[in-house]
Amino acid sequence: MTNMKDVLRIAAIGAVLLAGSCAGPMTQGDGSSSDGAVNHPILVAPHFSTIKLNFSAPEAGLLPDDAAKFETFVADYLARGSGSISVSAPQGADSAAALGYFGTRLVNMGVPRSRIMVGTREGSDSRVEIGFIAYSARTDPCGNWSEDLSKTYDNSTAKNFGCAVQQNIAAQVADPRDIVEMRPTDPADAARRATVLQKYEKGEVTASEKSKDQSGAVADVNKQ
Repeated sequence: MTNMKDVLRIAAIGAVLLAGSCAGPMTQGDGSSSDGAVNHPILVAPHFSTIKLNFSAPEAGLLPDDAAKFETFVADYLARGSGSISVSAPQGADSAAALGYFGTRLVNMGVPRSRIMVGTREGSDSRVEIGFIAYSARTDPCGNWSEDLSKTYDNSTAKNFGCAVQQNIAAQVADPRDIVEMRPTDPADAARRATVLQKYEKGEVTASEKSKDQSGAVADVNKQ
C-alpha cells in the first residue's frame, strides 16, 4: 500500500516537472516556438552613417543649413555612435584648415579627442566627409497569415504571433547594442563608500538628507 510519504513525494516531483514545463516556451508540432521573441528574433547589425558638407577655408565656417546638419549628425553620433568619428577632407591647400575646424568643433560639442580620426583623400569631390559606425535593429517583415487560424486543432500560435511586438522593440530601442550586450558599469564612488562606512561605524544615518522637494508627497490635502 502506498503511504502518505510516497504520495507527497510523487506530488512534489509532479509539481517540479510542471514548473519546469512552464519556465520556457513550448515547442509546437512544426518545430516553431510559442514564444514570439524566438520566432521573430531582433537582428542587430552595424552600418556606416556619413554626411558631406561644403567648407570654405577663407571664411572658416559652414553655411547655416550645413551647420545645422552637422550639429544634428554629431548629436546622433554621441547618442548611438560606436567607436571613433572620422573626418576626411580633400587633399589641397585648405585640407589642414578644414580638419582643424571640424576637429575643434567636435571637441567643443563633447566628442573626446581620442575618438576623432582625421585624414585626407584624393578625388574631385571638394566636400568634407564625416562618418561613424552605428548599429541598427530590425526583424523580418510581419504579416505571415499563411495558415488558416480557424482550423488550428492543435491550439498552436500563429506564425505571425509576436512579430509586431518585436518590430516595436526594434524601432524604439535607443541603442541597439543594448540588445546584444549590457553596458559597462561606472566605477564605484570610493569617496562616497568611505563616508557611508564611517557613518555606519559611528551609528549615524548613512542615507543622504532629503529636502522638502524630495519628500515624495503629492499634495497637502487632508493633512492636519
